[in-house]
Amino acid sequence: MTDKRVCTPREAAAFALFAMAEDGAWSDGALHEQLARAGLSGRDAALAARLVYGTVQNELLLDWYLRQFSSVRLKKIAPRVRICLRMGLYQLILMDKIPAHAAVDETVGLVRRHCRANARAVSFANAVLRHAADAVQQNALPALDCPDKESYYALRYSHPEWLVRLWSGQFGLKTAEALCRADNADAPISVRVNTMKTTPAAAQRELEDAGLTVTPHRAFPDILLCSGGDAAALPAFAAGRITVQDAASALAAAVAAPRPGDTVLDCCAAPGGKSFAMAGRMQGEGSVTACDIYEHKLRRIEEGAARLGLPNIRTALQDASVPRDEWKGAADVVLCDVPCSGLGIIRKKPEIRYKDPAELENLPALQAKILQNCAQYVRPGGTLVYSTCTILQRENEDVVRAFLAENPSFAAAPWEHPVCGARADGMVTLLPPVHDTDGFFIAKMQRKG
Repeated sequence: MTDKRVCTPREAAAFALFAMAEDGAWSDGALHEQLARAGLSGRDAALAARLVYGTVQNELLLDWYLRQFSSVRLKKIAPRVRICLRMGLYQLILMDKIPAHAAVDETVGLVRRHCRANARAVSFANAVLRHAADAVQQNALPALDCPDKESYYALRYSHPEWLVRLWSGQFGLKTAEALCRADNADAPISVRVNTMKTTPAAAQRELEDAGLTVTPHRAFPDILLCSGGDAAALPAFAAGRITVQDAASALAAAVAAPRPGDTVLDCCAAPGGKSFAMAGRMQGEGSVTACDIYEHKLRRIEEGAARLGLPNIRTALQDASVPRDEWKGAADVVLCDVPCSGLGIIRKKPEIRYKDPAELENLPALQAKILQNCAQYVRPGGTLVYSTCTILQRENEDVVRAFLAENPSFAAAPWEHPVCGARADGMVTLLPPVHDTDGFFIAKMQRKG
């Protein structure tokens, strides 16, 4: 990646997209790195963010349009040039406040300066974008031609067709479309108020005074949905009065329902949000052991616990699929938030949708292995919670039902919450367009006494 100083929103966005393609960076991390280098105003930083996320969210659709306007096959277009053209087409076709001349001229400038492009490539980029701009101006964009609704939604919302068909079969076509649409919508930053240090009302006033738009979550009194700024960059975060956590993750901690004095194991804890929420519910009493296989992630958890003022969190370097004899039968609460496909958090990490489905095939076996192992740590009468940030049945209900069938010493534990009502079977799948949360799965079980 070039070391040239970033100085415009489009350059910041382009370099973030280059880092994703060339270095395997995540969209949020690549964007934050470029914004830190660029020193942009709030308005320009917001534009850069919209260009990054919008281009990634609509990649399949933008490539389809690129095929319509290009005389060169996609695979023959240099990777950086293709990235810039996607971003230019996003501005022309899917944004309504960007002048066409600005989108064309700025994108061609990016190709000229940052794509190692010769004069022919620059001329090609200019021709493609002007062709698209003319079609937009004349209201003559080519119609999306698809054989059925699933393939249309897959193209319209840039989701792999296999995923749309899977969701359609699992939830129905209407919900599948709603999921795709929600994945491409702006997601607010969700923060949980640390009630050991402040109140939700006071935290809301503090965030609003800092310029954020804040809405309390309809079903979680300690969750605030924020837009218009970075809540994690504010003094309220640094002082531990708030922490970034989605309502779905907070619900997993609430369903676990640890009490002051309990012994709690969070077996796949990073980045630590559920450990923090459980430790807060325990009012600093008892112990929460937060486990992970990476030391640097454990250090982040320790830093977070110190920031939030949670003295009852300790960390342990531990593979959740490997037994630890001294923990057997010792925990009042065991939480397994297992590795998963992540397909419930596409709205926050849009590139997850483009995962190779072959890479996901072995996940249920690993999830079952972790659940089986960690169930040993639950004392008789204790609680076992299984959760994921995916909404695929094969990683969720299927894993839990197989576990319960093979382990008669455990039973589903009913619970209820305002966000989803009573759960007689102990299980819930949360959906962004339905619950105003990330896509998430939670199952509560109890070891029989």
